[in-house]
Amino acid sequence: MTQDQALAVLKTGANVFLTGEPGSGKTYLINQYVAYLRVAGIEPAITASTGIAATHIGGTTIHSWSGIEIKTKLIKKDLRKIASNKHIANRVRNAKVLIIDEISMLPPGTLSMVEAVCREIKKEPKPFGGMQVVLVGDFFQLPPIIRKEEHNRQAELIKESPALFAYDSSAWEQLEPAICYLTEQHRQDDSSFLEILSSIRRNVFDENHLRHIKTRRIEYSAAPDGVPKFFSHNADVNRVNEEMLAKLPGESETFYMDSQGPYGLVNPLKRGCLSPETLFLKIGAAVMFTKNSPKEGFSNGTLGTVMDFDKESGCPVVQTRNGRRVSVKPMDWTINEDNKVLAKITQLPLRLAWAITVHKSQGMSLEAAVIDLSAVFEFGQGYVALSRVSRLTGLYLLGWNKRAFQVHPEVFAKDKLFQLASKETEAKFAKISPAKLAKINKNFISACK
Repeated sequence: MTQDQALAVLKTGANVFLTGEPGSGKTYLINQYVAYLRVAGIEPAITASTGIAATHIGGTTIHSWSGIEIKTKLIKKDLRKIASNKHIANRVRNAKVLIIDEISMLPPGTLSMVEAVCREIKKEPKPFGGMQVVLVGDFFQLPPIIRKEEHNRQAELIKESPALFAYDSSAWEQLEPAICYLTEQHRQDDSSFLEILSSIRRNVFDENHLRHIKTRRIEYSAAPDGVPKFFSHNADVNRVNEEMLAKLPGESETFYMDSQGPYGLVNPLKRGCLSPETLFLKIGAAVMFTKNSPKEGFSNGTLGTVMDFDKESGCPVVQTRNGRRVSVKPMDWTINEDNKVLAKITQLPLRLAWAITVHKSQGMSLEAAVIDLSAVFEFGQGYVALSRVSRLTGLYLLGWNKRAFQVHPEVFAKDKLFQLASKETEAKFAKISPAKLAKINKNFISACK
């Protein structure tokens, strides 16, 4: 399905699961739909399963938005308490469109709890209280992080069988979302590399694909300067960044994060922000931009080197890999509701780029990366790391283990069903005349207002 076809489905007000390979343009399409709604005077509730994903789309976590916070179960007392909170009740009651990004990382029980909250507050028996729900993500990517004791515990209000993925929840079943599977590719422009990624996704990765992968293996000492390194564990990331910064001459310049708003909202912003609370920089430091700014010529994932510090503002001057020089000013990460800023953090949109965890790389597009897959412990972790890079020549591998090129077998089977369902959605909407489609769109907007 193309982006235009998927956007047409979204505009009808249908509940949708928007999926596709990394680089297929899911986030871009959601931004298009959000812009369309805002022009029509409708402010959608933009949420994500993690703080990192929320910062990418300018939203908040679904846990914070719905009021469930860190709960792993929901009893009637909890439900009544959430519904009696005026702030939460108002935003849920007023929401006409709910977007949940990175749905692959949301446990099934959590999705069902959110659904129960929406239905309780809106006093409407339809799933999620009758609002349009748009679920966005790719189940081949990182799964939810669930402790074993939580995985086996039954919620007292939401009856769920032990399951890992959101599509197993009763809420998903009740919602019956139309499947929109994007098939275009906007990140990788290397056909041979695309075939390797596709082979992992189709579970047909073999010796021939591994032969290409082996051509990109290097020793740690041969890693190119200024290219970020991906590791599975935080300890490796912190060690590499600290070691590399310490090797540079001179004293570090320090930049502190500023925050405004209640702790309960500010804290998720801080945890999700790729820029650290305290950023140490030196001339020569390898850095990566953590926000998008088309005007300044950088985006989330753009690599560069600190060349100087502005004598007046003290801000770093970064030269990107394409030669552009940017005097980097602090930027804001916010939680918004009804066009009001509820919480805000301010920091330079930079982080040291010698190393980063695979989990924090999800959603990024990079020109090059040095990746260590030797300690991969999760299905999809290797796939996520590899798919951050646009070309095979930009990939430098330190090592790998057997799990690195494996995807979850359950997801592999489910994905085939999603592809078939997407073709059915495409065929169904192709039968609707343009005039009737325009009328459906108009009726949906009117109903939202």
